[in-house]
Amino acid sequence: MNESRWIPEIMYEEGQEGSSAIPFVMVPQGEVMPQLLYIFESRDTGEIEPGLDGNPVPIFTWDLHQYADMAILKENLSIEDYDKVRLALDLQPMAAAVAGGRQITEKIRVQLED
Repeated sequence: MNESRWIPEIMYEEGQEGSSAIPFVMVPQGEVMPQLLYIFESRDTGEIEPGLDGNPVPIFTWDLHQYADMAILKENLSIEDYDKVRLALDLQPMAAAVAGGRQITEKIRVQLED
């Protein structure tokens, strides 16, 4: 168990042309990427209530979500169980995903040769 007090920060590239919309975590030297991330989802209910000073304050709902490292799941689950997880996440089973990846790679290779 990692006893570090380091807290991962989810970051995004600044909006430049060609930048990725995929977030990243800067992992300091000596630390490891968490195997599980906890993220609160916050939603404005559209309702208000009086704040401590009497002024209206919006009401938010908070739901906790957990995101697991798929590489850890792949390493520790049978292929059947891993495919169940993938299907639950609306992903293709591994065999189909690998075959699709090969087709994409072949199309790119053919285009580069032309």
